[in-house]
Amino acid sequence: MNNEIKEAEKVLQDEFHKVDEIEEYNTSKVMNAFYKNELSESDLYGTTGYGYGDAGRDKIENIYKDIFKCEDALVRSQFISGTHAITKTLFGLLRPNDNMLSITGMPYDTLHEVIGIKDNNSSLKSFLVSFNKIDLVNNDFDYEKIDEYLKNNNPKIIHIQRSKGYDNRESLSITKLEKVIKFIKERCNSIVMVDNCYCEFVSKKEPTEVGADIVVGSLIKNLGAGMCSNGGYVVGKKSLVKLVAESLNVPGEGKEVGPSINFNKMILMGLFLAPSVVSSSLKINILTSYLLDKRGYNVSPLYNEEHSDIVLSIVFNDKDKLISFIRGIQNGSPIDSNVTLIPSPMPGYDDDIIMASGSFTQGSSIEISCDGPIRPPYIAYLQGGLTYQSAKFAIKKAIENIDKL
Repeated sequence: MNNEIKEAEKVLQDEFHKVDEIEEYNTSKVMNAFYKNELSESDLYGTTGYGYGDAGRDKIENIYKDIFKCEDALVRSQFISGTHAITKTLFGLLRPNDNMLSITGMPYDTLHEVIGIKDNNSSLKSFLVSFNKIDLVNNDFDYEKIDEYLKNNNPKIIHIQRSKGYDNRESLSITKLEKVIKFIKERCNSIVMVDNCYCEFVSKKEPTEVGADIVVGSLIKNLGAGMCSNGGYVVGKKSLVKLVAESLNVPGEGKEVGPSINFNKMILMGLFLAPSVVSSSLKINILTSYLLDKRGYNVSPLYNEEHSDIVLSIVFNDKDKLISFIRGIQNGSPIDSNVTLIPSPMPGYDDDIIMASGSFTQGSSIEISCDGPIRPPYIAYLQGGLTYQSAKFAIKKAIENIDKL
């Protein structure tokens, strides 16, 4: 298989070059933000207790604000995941009798109990917040239904999930996002909220640069670059970020509290490395897409299509192949490579999940990882790769596994 990969890499040079250009552009973004904010060694060290006067934490948030070209940012280790950051944003912005509209269909599984799609006494529904959804059509927004809904309703939040989650659809590009946000803003004053998980630094623009009011993501994905052991970010309009900070911390104190402990250095190193790590992840995505497309598997995106996030979906239509592929990723990972994965229940999911994450940080999906629900059509979702060469090692094992079946 080594020769097959070498031949594939020759074919894919033009695609890899496109990724390199985006990496260089986003590296400049990061370096200019560091320079503008005069980042110094003393900013690497954090505070304890209440976290008053944390100069490094405040500088990190100014750096994020500049990278995302927005009014304010909240970047905290107190967020335990992307789902947690989204939850605190929703609870910070929504009030009883407000309405939330998703225009990307059903949100990711772990948000179902948060919203109240699945019963939970702590959900938004239990606080009298209603939820509606409009499904995508042919991997794009259903403009006709959105228009019709907005003529008769005034949702407080319009939620957009860019990445595909566990759906069998394409992830949403910045171009599509810009078009739909313009469409919305011409019709209402709703808050446009974007779940940006898996999408940061994949393109040259971020959602706040094309009109999104509030954008949320995780630091154990793209922007943490494998350096962050937890955390999340919220960026956007100052008045909205303030409400989220008060939801996370304390009303009246908001961003002024929250100790960074020893986390500042990890956040900054992660951000520094993120353009390069995202580039490695995209190249692995492209290589895998090419190799599996040649074998007749339905992959999305194809190796020569635009990539909007670091996720590659692979439709196996076969339970054994799904399990075998994901086990191969685990066997090619740096941690727990000797473990044999078994599909099992996971909090927040209705189906059993098989998840390969032989990572230095639990659940870190910027490290080479792969997971999928045990349900037809048996789709694996591959993402991450801190280095191209190490991730390629895992891909080789995974493909060899399914070639044997």
